[in-house]
This record gives sequence, C-alpha cells and structure tokens, in this order.
Amino acid sequence: MKDKVKRGGAGDQGTSDTLTLTIGKTAAGMKEEENPSFLVKIQGAGVEPFELQVHGFWLVQEAVMAVLGREEVFPRSSLSLALSGMTLDPLTELQSLKNLKPGATLRLMEEPYSPRSARVHLARVLELLRAVGPNDALMEGRSPSLLDSLTHTHSTDSSVQTNGKSLKRSSSNTKTDPANQDGAPPEYLLPGAAERPLLAMLPHNTQPEVPSFLQDLSLSCWNPPPGHRKLQGDFLYITVVTLESRKYDITSCPRGFFLNRSTVEVFDPRPTSSSPVSHCLTDLLSHISPAFKQALATLRARPQLPPVEMMLTPYRTLSWLGPPSASHSHRNPLSRLGLDQHSGAQAPDWNEELQAARDLPQGSQEERLQRDRALLQVNSAFVWAVAQGAETVIDGCVEPISGGPDDPAFLWGGLFLSQGGAGMPLGGERGRRVAQRLELRGVQSYSDLEGVLQGLHTLPTATVDYRGIRLSAQGLAPGLEGPEQDQGPSAPTRGILYGVGAGPQESPHRRCLLELLAQAAKGLSLQRHAVVGPNGHQVPLFTALDAQGLLGADGRFYLLDLFRSLPADANYCPEGGRQREEVEKKEGSWEEGWPEQYQSTSGLPRKFPHGLCRLRPELLQAFIQDKQSQFTRRCKERMEENGGVEECVKAGDHRGTDAVRGACKDVGSVSDIIFEMRFNPSVFSPDVTFPKSDHEAVRLQERLLREAAASIITQQIPAIVEACLQGSEMPLDGATLKQALHQKGINLRYLGQLTKAISQSEHKERLRHIMRLAVGEIVVRSSRRIFNNFLQGVEVSSLCAAVSHFLCCLLVAHYSTAPTGEEPKKRSRRRGRGGGASDSTAWSALSGAELWILIGQDAAETYDITHGLGSTADHLVETYGLQKVSLLREFCLKTGLQLRLREYLFDNRTKAPIGPDDVLNIFPVVKHVTMTTHDASRAFRAAQSSVQKGMMEQAYERLKEAAYLFGRVCDDLNAEACSCLSLMARVAYLQGQPTEARSVQLKAVVISERVLGFDHPNTIQQYALLAVYVFAGGESALAQRCLFRARLLMLTVHGEDHPYTATLDSCLGLVLPSEQAGQFLQNALKINTSFFGPTHVHTALSQHLLSQWMCGVGDYRSAMNHEKEALSAFTSLYGEDHPQRRCSYEFLRSITQQAVRVERSLRQGGNPLTAEGQSLSPSAETTLEQLALVTGIRTPSHSDRLLEFKQKLMEQREAEEAANAKPDNTHTETVNSEVKTPEREEEEDGVVQETTSEELPEEVDPEKNTADKQTVDGHQLEANDWSVDVGSVVTSIVEGSAAESKAVESGAVVESSERDGDEDRATPESEQHTGTEDGEANLMATEEMQTEPVRDCIEGSQSLTQNGGLESEGNQSDNDVEVANEKPGSDKVSGVNGTPSTSNDQASGGLCEQGLLDDHQPNKINTGHSRGQDAS
Repeated sequence: MKDKVKRGGAGDQGTSDTLTLTIGKTAAGMKEEENPSFLVKIQGAGVEPFELQVHGFWLVQEAVMAVLGREEVFPRSSLSLALSGMTLDPLTELQSLKNLKPGATLRLMEEPYSPRSARVHLARVLELLRAVGPNDALMEGRSPSLLDSLTHTHSTDSSVQTNGKSLKRSSSNTKTDPANQDGAPPEYLLPGAAERPLLAMLPHNTQPEVPSFLQDLSLSCWNPPPGHRKLQGDFLYITVVTLESRKYDITSCPRGFFLNRSTVEVFDPRPTSSSPVSHCLTDLLSHISPAFKQALATLRARPQLPPVEMMLTPYRTLSWLGPPSASHSHRNPLSRLGLDQHSGAQAPDWNEELQAARDLPQGSQEERLQRDRALLQVNSAFVWAVAQGAETVIDGCVEPISGGPDDPAFLWGGLFLSQGGAGMPLGGERGRRVAQRLELRGVQSYSDLEGVLQGLHTLPTATVDYRGIRLSAQGLAPGLEGPEQDQGPSAPTRGILYGVGAGPQESPHRRCLLELLAQAAKGLSLQRHAVVGPNGHQVPLFTALDAQGLLGADGRFYLLDLFRSLPADANYCPEGGRQREEVEKKEGSWEEGWPEQYQSTSGLPRKFPHGLCRLRPELLQAFIQDKQSQFTRRCKERMEENGGVEECVKAGDHRGTDAVRGACKDVGSVSDIIFEMRFNPSVFSPDVTFPKSDHEAVRLQERLLREAAASIITQQIPAIVEACLQGSEMPLDGATLKQALHQKGINLRYLGQLTKAISQSEHKERLRHIMRLAVGEIVVRSSRRIFNNFLQGVEVSSLCAAVSHFLCCLLVAHYSTAPTGEEPKKRSRRRGRGGGASDSTAWSALSGAELWILIGQDAAETYDITHGLGSTADHLVETYGLQKVSLLREFCLKTGLQLRLREYLFDNRTKAPIGPDDVLNIFPVVKHVTMTTHDASRAFRAAQSSVQKGMMEQAYERLKEAAYLFGRVCDDLNAEACSCLSLMARVAYLQGQPTEARSVQLKAVVISERVLGFDHPNTIQQYALLAVYVFAGGESALAQRCLFRARLLMLTVHGEDHPYTATLDSCLGLVLPSEQAGQFLQNALKINTSFFGPTHVHTALSQHLLSQWMCGVGDYRSAMNHEKEALSAFTSLYGEDHPQRRCSYEFLRSITQQAVRVERSLRQGGNPLTAEGQSLSPSAETTLEQLALVTGIRTPSHSDRLLEFKQKLMEQREAEEAANAKPDNTHTETVNSEVKTPEREEEEDGVVQETTSEELPEEVDPEKNTADKQTVDGHQLEANDWSVDVGSVVTSIVEGSAAESKAVESGAVVESSERDGDEDRATPESEQHTGTEDGEANLMATEEMQTEPVRDCIEGSQSLTQNGGLESEGNQSDNDVEVANEKPGSDKVSGVNGTPSTSNDQASGGLCEQGLLDDHQPNKINTGHSRGQDAS
C-alpha cells in the first residue's frame, strides 16, 4: 500500500518541478548535496530527444512518471528507462546509479502490455483526444483562469478580444505594450454606472477550439476475445470510424495494436497484410487516417499553457456562470470504450488509503513532503469520489442497503453515504444537518493533532449538499469485533473500548487509548469529567458524551461520533439547560457568569431551532487568552496588597502561593494551584447526569461557558465592528465576511447581533458595507434552507423550471406564475415528448410574496431579525444598496447552481428574467477535511516573521523555499501557496526586481482564479497587485486592463460603495491618461471621505493625488484647495512638525508658486504653458511609489532614529526662534548647524496672491529635502535601501515582549519552543487576537506553572510597561519608529520606507515617500482563505 501511495505521490512530479523553475533554481536552506538536480537527455521510442531535469532522490519509476507527463511523450505508456544498454530497476534511486551524470543519455524502452496496462494506454489516448477546450472548465463547474485573455488582448475600446498568444510567451515579455494606450474604459466601468454586465465577466478564452479526431471510438461488437484468441494474446477489440468515414477493427495485444480483418458481419481476428504493429495507438491511427494525423499535429502545435492552468485542482472550485450555449459546448466524449465502467468495478478502500498515507515516515523533510503529498492526493481523490457518489445516489442510480425511507444508507465506490440521524432529537432536519457539519469539524480537530496523537485515527469524512439533500460520506471502517468473553487476559480486545456504552472493562489497549485521549484533551482544552452511565456506574470521559473509541481489525484506534467535541453555546438555549436552570434559579446562581443587564440588552440567552449550538475553537482560544491576562493582573494585584511582588515571589513565602490560588479562583481556573482553562463538552447536554461529587465543578463549567458565550456579544462583535471601521477588515462578499467572523470566533448565527451592533453604532453610515453584507448573508442563508425543502417535492424533469421559478420569486418583486393560458400548453407539449402524466407542478404555486414571508420567518427564528428585510428584494436594494446580481451570485455559490452566461434583467416584471434554459446544472457542494502542508506552511510563517522584522533578503529566501515546498506537495494549487507567491512578488518588487515580481504574480493570479474563484475577492486584489508590477515594467496598457478587470469584478461582487473601490480608482487615476483619470480620482476621494472621514490618512492621500492631477490639467485653484485639505488632515493626524505634514506644505507652496507664475504670464499676455517654474507632474518613480502605497505593497515608516529626531526637533525650534527675530522679508533656518536663507518670492497683486495669503499657513521653512537622497549622519539613503535602524530594533523588542507576554498568557510558556520546532515561527498579530492559525481548531495546551513562572510573568509585565513607556514617548514626539507588520492572509508587505524627494521634477512625490503611520495602513481586503469548507 505504501508503494502505491508513493507512486501516486510522484505522478505529477515532473509538472511540480516545472513550476518551481520560475521560483528559483534552489530553495533557501536546502543544501545542494541534499537536493541534487541535474539535466539528462531522453531519447528513443519514436519521440524527439529532449532534456529532463531530475533529482537525485527520485526513484527510477518517478523519473519514468515525469517522462510520461511530458508533451513530447504523451500518450505513450508502458515505457522503461535504460542506461548504457541496461534497463534500470524502477525502485532504484537515481543518485545510486554510478554512470548517471549530468548530461547522460537515458533511452526509452518499449515494454510489453498487459491487459491492465493496455487499458491504461487507451485511457491516456482518450485523455489526449479529449484535449482541454476553452469551455471545458465551465461545463464541469470549475472556475476557469481568465488572465490569458488579458495578457494577450489588443483592442481599441477595452472590449475583450484575443490574439491567441500564450501566457508562457507573455511571462517573459516585459517590453512596453503599445496596445490600448489611448483606449478609454468602457462605460459600465465608469464611476456611477449602474450597468453590471455579466458577459464581460467571462471573456472569450484565447485557447483555440479542439479539433475533431475521429467520428467514433468504441469497443468492437466482437469484444471480448474468445478463449482461443486470449491464448494467442488478444486483449481487446476496438472499432474506429475515421473522419474519412472508414471503419476499422483494431486488436490490442502485448506488442501493441494492429488492424484485423473483422467486419460487422464476419469475425476474422487475423492481422491485415499491410498493418504494422504499433506500440502506441496514435501511431496506428495516424497511419490509417491522414485527417487524424493532421488534427493531432494541430493539437500538438497549440500554444501550451503553464502547468498551473492545465492541471486539475485538488478540489472543485465552483463557477456559478457557465458557457453561453451549453449545447454547442458539449463535445463527443468518446467514452464508448467502457473504461469508466471498468475502473469502477473495484472500489477503493478509502480508509486504508488514508491511514497508510498517515503512517508514512516523517523522519526527514523529504519523507514529510512525500507524506503530505500522499495525504493531499488521497483526500482529493476521496472528495471527487464523494461528489460523484452523491450525484449517483441522489439521482436514484443506487439502491439503499439499509435504513428506512427517512434515513436510507447507501454503499457506492467504497463510500458509505447516509443522511445521518444523530441530530433528529436535537432539532429535526436542521439538527441532522448541523450534526453532520459538526462531525466534520470534530474530525478536522483530531486530524490536526501531531506527534504521538496521530495514533488516534478518524475515518475519511466529508459532507455533500446536492439538490437540497445533505449526505454524510465516510470511508468504510475496518472490521470491528465485539469483546469476546472467552478471550484470555493477553488477547487483544477489539470493538468499543471507550464511551458511555463501552461498559466497565480493562485491557492494555483501553489504557493506551485513554492515554492518547488524555493528551488529545489537553491539546484541545477539553476537561476530563465523569458522567453516570446507563447502569449507574461512573464513566470517565475525555471527549463529548457521544464519542466512541474503537479498536479496528487493522490494529488502529478510531474515534467516531465527534459532533459534540466543542463546548455548548450558552447564548442559544443549550440542550438540557432548561431543567438545570429551574434548580439554579431556586439556589440563586442562575445569573452567575452573565454580565449585568445582559439579557435585557442583548436578548440572550434564547431558544434556537436546533440544540447543537457549539462555540468555535477561535473563541475558546481568545477567551483563554483573556482569562490568562486577568489571571496575571489578579496575581499582581494580590501580591501588591500583601507586601509587593518582590517580597511575595521569594522562595518559601506563602503569600505568593496564596495569591496564585486566589487568582485561580477569581478567573475560574479548573485547578487551584496553576492557571489551567479547560471546558466540559458535556455540560448543557440533554439527559446527562453528573456525579453529585462533581456538582461544584459542573457549576464552574457552566459559569465559564456563560462567560465565554457573553464575550461574543461584549468583546468579539465590538472588535470586528471596530476593525471594519478602521479598515483593517474589508470583507467583500459572504465568504470573506464569514472568514472575518470566524477568525474572531463568531458563529454565523450571530449575524443578527452584528446587524444590531451596527445599527446602534454612531458610525453606522461608515459601516453600511458591512450591514449590506450581513443582511445579504441572512437572506441568502434563509433562502437556501427554504430552497432545500422546496426541491424535495420536484420531479427530475421539472428541476430546471422549478429552480428558475424560485430564483424569480427571490429576485423579482411580486413575481407569480405565468398566466394560466400559457403554462398548461407548455407542460402538455413536454408530456407529449415523454414527460409523463404524473408531472407534479406544486412548486409553481410558490409566489414571491409567500417566499419572502418564509424568509422573514426563518430570519426571525434563526437570527432574531424581526424587521428590516422587507417583503421584496427591491427593499434590500433601496434600503441597504444590495445588488440583485450579488445576491444571485451568493445564492448560486451556496447551492451549487450554475447559470447560463448572459445578461439578466431583474426589473422586468412582465417576463421572467431567468428561464428553465438558463439553469445549466446543479453541482454537489462538498465540505471536507483540509490537509495541511506542514513544512511549507512553517517556511511561509518564518518568511512572514522575517518581513515583520524588516529582513527582506532573508524573507525572500524563505519565501523561495516555501514556494518550492508548496510546489512539491500541492503543485502550487493551494490557497496558502497563492498567498506565499503574492508575498514573494511583493518582496521582490520592494527589492527592485519588478520583472521577477511580475513573473511570480502572474502565477499567483492564475492560482487564485482556479483555486478560490475567478471572481473571488482575493482574485480582485491579486489583479490590482499585478497591475502595479506590469506598470513598473512599462506595460501600461496591460496594467489598465488588469485594473479594469479588478473593477469589473468588484462591481459585480459587491458594488461601487465599498472602501476597496477607492483603492482601485486611485490606481486607475495613476495609470490612465490625464483626461480619463480625473473622474476615478474624484470618486476615490468621495468614497474615502464617506467611509473614513475627512481627516483619515486614506482621504488625505486621495486629496493629494487629486491635487496632483489638477496641477497636471492646469486647475491650480482647485489643486490648492485639495492640497490644503490634505495638509489639514496630516496636521491633525501627525502634528505640526511631522515630515508628512512638511511634505504636504512644500507641495502646497509649489502649487502656489506655479500658480503665481501662470497668473503673471497671463497678465503679461504670454502663454501660460510656457511659464517658467518647476514641473508639478509626477515622475514615473513617484507614480510607482504612489501605486505601491495605495495598494498596500509598501507601508511607509520612518527611517529617522529617536535621538536624531529629538536633536533635530530642538534645532528646528531654535531656528524658528531665530527666524522670528529676523525682519519679515527674510528668515533663516538652522538645521544641523547649517544656515539656509531661502529667497522670498515676490507675488503680484491679484486673485492668486489673495488666495495664497488666505490659504497658505504661515510657518518658517522646515528642513528642506531638496536632494533626491536623504542624508542621515553623513550617509545617503537610497529610496530602496531597506535598513533597520536602532529605533526599529527598540520597537521590535517591545513588540517581542508583548508577543512573549501573550504566549505566557495562552498557557504555552513552558513548551512553546518544543511545540513550534522552529525559532522563526512567530505568532502573527492577528492570530494573537483571534487565537487561531487559519481558522484551525488548534487550542493551546496549558502547561504547569509554579511560583517561579508566576514571578517571571509578573516581572515580564513590568518590563513590558517600561518598554511601552519608551515607545509612547516616541509617539508623543510624532516620530514613531515603526516595524512593518504583516497580517496573515492579507498578503500585505511592510518595510522600512524610502526617503522623501521634493526636487523640482518630483515635487508631488513627497507625500508618498514619507511616513504614514502603520496604524493607518492602505486598504486591505479580507481574502477569505479559510480552512475547510464548513459553514455555520
């Protein structure tokens, strides 16, 4: 089995290696002798000689797989490699071959076929003949990549036209693209446009259509061969009909393929006299059919796309839009060979496949890479099989094997599929669905455990929604045997070893399982507890009540029924809580754990439609961190009350121990001697009886769970609202909103509480985009639940009509069925074509008004939304600005619907906007376990840590290593790999390598389109970043097209009223010609002012960019007005003496002086265009700097040191005093002992002079930066000199102390280094707040902490306060020394900023090259890379 997994893991190694070539020849940290790679020459077997890069650690069979994947060899198979005339052993490592050196020649040898290998060859031939067409991805429901249609577009009006070039050629082309230099943006992309064209979303693919090869290819009517022909070597008989309409019969034999003499009437297996025996079937077909030969040559001559565009993604990314004409896009699949049916004859053992991959060795990095790749491939194949199995089962092609009509179970393809009945007592159908989803989350939690805890196994699990039905799919469990009474004491006990139903038993296997469960409970912060079993005995538990531990026939321990692994949510009427509340009310303890006036202000706790509301692991981690902070604070307070910290922490002083005990009791620690926070998952469960001796422990657990649930309302929701208000979180659609909420530990059932918090906020107008998303998500999720029930009563023949009818009811106001005179005729004609007389049309009775009543009822029941949704979708449009096309997109993505690509008009009430022909398909939506890439993710986190510290060279090397490892494991087709490549492109750009940044970013865009979706918010951001890099290479037309594409997606996904639209519009204003840029810059200023206010840094930067543009068109009065606003904003943000404020002041002076010159020229009768003076147009370098700032590529920070700044500040104040003592017509300035006396401009009387005297603030000239380089201590700093100064190091130490303190607070201070295994695995800032890594349920284990660690914690908090005082002092001086902060998942690069430049040709660039504080970072959108596909 291991060999099988290893062979599968190397199947795409050649393509994986090709991907890494664009990243770098070698990965950092991997020595050349450990990873030898070299080129060898491949020839023979009728293929053109070519060179192949191989690795020394490869087996020969892996090299063969790489050869078979090459375009020159495909579809040949059954080949081996020979060196010096000797055939190589497939299991031999290449580095062990003595004669194999770089440049050696390996010869391909044709091996005889077996019946199985002959079928494999036919499958490869079919794969070639079914070559990927331009619409194949859409037909299969997969998200396509559309970058190629932009990189090779030459148009005059920005309409999408193509010229057939390939992305591969484009990746090396960095010359200026002359196309579309003067092309204006389409009208639908202009600010304020109401049109949202869908046809532009999927432009015509540049890939040419696939030619036709054959009329038919099928098994012969004489197949299978009779016995006497089998003995002579006949495997198969194949019938071929060529394009010339000639029919041939072909025999498959060990030597290859040849023509026989059989016809339809006569069986004659003898070979024809003129037929050669060809080892490859395509050679024989080319011999008998010239048209086939020509078509094959045409196919091979097609431009080849990069591997990331050709390879199948591990999981399907749904495209909600399909081809314009599904019928015309359908091609002959040539599937009459019966290979598909044959391949399904032997069902795989998915559990054995997965467990064998998990058991692969992990001693070296190479072994871990092989293991991760094997796990990913097995899980990917399992998920694809689940999708296919769900379609087969729900379509009625499989008979149930057990269960009643309400809960049938099916067995198909090695999968056990059922609807699950565990949730029925806890909320009916909704409880059943939630139980299936929570089971998947529990499996994910235990699958993520590392080390010895990998001895706990879970079955391969996934949930799939298809046609309104949710199925739970699992691999078949190994044989389980119940404990036998007559077994001896040493005999292994198989069966149920753990759980309430296991009964009292004792065995070595049970003890081993309990030890593993105890360690797992520590890692998941679960409390060991006991419950009273059915027979009255106490049952110790380390998991939830329902969990069972089994010993399989394969000797592995398995955990089942994990759907209640997480603690209950006390806010939503936890199951069984009502019975206990009555007792608690009598005892007066029911309010314990709830804040004051909590129920009256929040309306919680309340009843929920099902009883399986559980807390998210991210919330538990944040709650533990908050409790740890309280514990530290209480320890310090108690020690200060009893003589001081220093006295109490002395050895042998009981006051320190008493303080720790008291603090443990105050915060609710489950231990009274150390801080330890764990949760009982069985609390609030129905029909659970705890032992009387555990009464106090149960009360403590109930108190903790109430506090944790209340923290969602009191802490987490206000935190996410504040993050959205500050712009650090910018979700664009439902998926990214879900991602942001889950990172804070907020379940989606709290969407109603989120809308309530926004409505009560004084800044609700600035949060309207979040309100819009929350309301839209509520409507879509409520509609989906109604849609699932709606589909159950629809016959298969009416599915398209029913779906289109439901969408019309949802989107069209007051929609009802067609007039009675039309619909019966249509149905009668349909019956005449075989529809049957039993065609039920009960679904057509649903009207729009009834649907919205049901939506309102579901929203009130689930989200406590009693008003605000209205009775039509038009109400959402008018009240919240929600777009109907955005609502349609969200609904389709959540239900698996795919619609025909065309324009939909939702305002036409006389005609249905969506018809039955517009519904192309319904695809299964699969939620699955996510396999982690441990080494690649670790390297990526280390690179992020290096970026945070400003060590760009080290970060770039680590990013190259991470990209190489991602390529080895998942061929880069992974969301985290996309983030890695995007960050790598940014770092390369910041290091002055725009060509390298462009090449890497091209791949990042393609991966985002294919893995996340062609219209995913992350794809929008990646297009904006690509525009900057290609603009830096001189490809202005391509940069414009990328930004047009990003804005089109932005308008469709969310609309124009969003902060990130201002980012795109600012970029368009910088790259478009002057006559087209103004309206985008004005719209960006309008949006930033609306969302951030007039004094925010985003607004100030927009004011400056607009002022800069107005100078270019000669409107100096307006330019001065906007720059005055920018100056006012910078002054209020940073103070009078801040460099940013000085740069704005200098630019305002330049505008004023230029306006004076123009006015003087006009009065003298001259041409204002020839007026002498400095040019205010930005240079190319300034424009690039501004683009980097706007898109967040560069986050500026100060390069001045604290002491230097204080000295310069004192000197400047002295200069100001000296200047005030001088006459009014002159003033002097002393900076660094240098006296400067600038000439005073004489201004003419008139309008411009009056404007200047009124608007230009009076101040002495600050230190002038008239050089292109800044001088600090006699050293010139280049704009791209990424040095870390002393002040940055001080701030790094402060932030490091804070991070260390938070590590102590999370209870991981003792063994954090052992657990991480890497010194550079720093916890990112956002993860410190959320307590998660990528949304994983990775709860930190609390370690034992005696008096000495407590003293360290207290002393650490004191040192942190002192360091914080130093940092605060720097803040007060308006010269914060910033350390660039990277937020995980945001792809945001920060670094030490370049120096200001205020020379005459770059007077407008200073704003972009001076210090914007890190807490006012440019816009970032939430890209929504979430672990798994679970939804709350």
